[in-house]
Amino acid sequence: MKRLTGLVLTVLIYVSAEAQTNSPYSRYGLGDVVQNHNIATRGMGSIAAGYTDFQNLNFTNPASYGNLSYINPEALRLNPTLQRSTIFEFGAEFTNLTLKNVSPSANFSSKDINIPYIGMGLPIKMLKANRKGIFLGTTFSLKPANRISYKIANFEDAPGIDSIGTVYEGSGGLHEASLGAGVRIRNLSLGFDIGHAFGRKQYNTNLTFFNDTAAYFSSTTYTNTSLKGAFVNAGIQYELRLKNKAQIVLGGYGRFQQILRGDQNNTSETVYTDIYGEKVRIDSVFSDIVKGQVIRPATIGAGFTYRDAGSHWLVGADYEFTQWDKYRFYGQPDSVVNSYKIRAGVEYYPATSTTLLKNYFKFVRYRFGFNFGPDYVKVDNTALPQFGFSLGAGFPLKLRRGFYETQSSQLNTAIEFGTRGDKKSNLTENTIRISIGFSMSDLWFRRYKYD
Repeated sequence: MKRLTGLVLTVLIYVSAEAQTNSPYSRYGLGDVVQNHNIATRGMGSIAAGYTDFQNLNFTNPASYGNLSYINPEALRLNPTLQRSTIFEFGAEFTNLTLKNVSPSANFSSKDINIPYIGMGLPIKMLKANRKGIFLGTTFSLKPANRISYKIANFEDAPGIDSIGTVYEGSGGLHEASLGAGVRIRNLSLGFDIGHAFGRKQYNTNLTFFNDTAAYFSSTTYTNTSLKGAFVNAGIQYELRLKNKAQIVLGGYGRFQQILRGDQNNTSETVYTDIYGEKVRIDSVFSDIVKGQVIRPATIGAGFTYRDAGSHWLVGADYEFTQWDKYRFYGQPDSVVNSYKIRAGVEYYPATSTTLLKNYFKFVRYRFGFNFGPDYVKVDNTALPQFGFSLGAGFPLKLRRGFYETQSSQLNTAIEFGTRGDKKSNLTENTIRISIGFSMSDLWFRRYKYD
């Protein structure tokens, strides 16, 4: 890690023309961890443990899936036209990353556009069970879990020649496809996700010798590891109803430690550059596929949300811990350390049951939140500090005017500002992320009774 913070950030020369982030910290572990949160909760600091909403999918706590077929009586009183609906949800995000290196002084910025998730939630209607306070919901989702993207260079003097240039490059990441189910039994909700994680971790190291009087061959080493394995997530929520009709939801969630199976191959080659600037391979060495295991650490989280009697204010907070000291890549540890994150957020919804539909902006949900905690990347045996805050809003795409208008889709937006590192860190990352999410809710998969 000391070598990383001492690099001369000449990445401007080496960055690909494609739009992608260039984060040196994604070199460690399985890459930068992608948020497992929908756009609605990102606007509130990414709270999730106690968050539940039958119109938005909460991927972090599977216990919320049972509420897809349940409508809070207070919300139904304020809006009698609400109905249980199938949800199709996806998001898009634009990320601007700025790197600042103190010694030597250098700045770099990169931009990227990604789809953070695609998911579907289906309420399961069972009249007899619903009358007894039992509600079921299922989900399907596809989303990235980790991203690896960096290309950095280091130049140093060497005896006998002018200098040695080393370029480190990495790409890949991990994706998840999962099926989830949740059940609400009166005030208690339980849920789980089962899925398959797949991806690759590829990193290359190119070594070039510079000299005014002699020419040297360059060498490149390629390491490519394909990864796959099953995973299980679980969650729990319990709703407390207060005498003034306000409610508190206590929640907890966890990802069990996962074993990924790896297939790794290595290639080393010697090349020279011809008069046309093309690299010509002189010789190369290929290794057989090496099988191994990667231990992906467990994560647990707990928190709560409080919603007032009029459903105008939602306040929540979470604590999340990841046991990174258990991480192993083919039996080897990495420069990572146990990490935690504290999140808090608030949402304000101005509308009441008497608000006129022409007052559109009173039906908008306004959000704010923040989070902080040490990062999992270790620098000089110390975790990097992290801090972020966010603003967001949920816009109804159509105001429902009656029972037979079944669509209740939303456009959720969030702007997140994050910092990785501080004044004591040689290398600091500043992130601005703009996200939009569409939650399209309607009465799908139902047979017409009248034609």
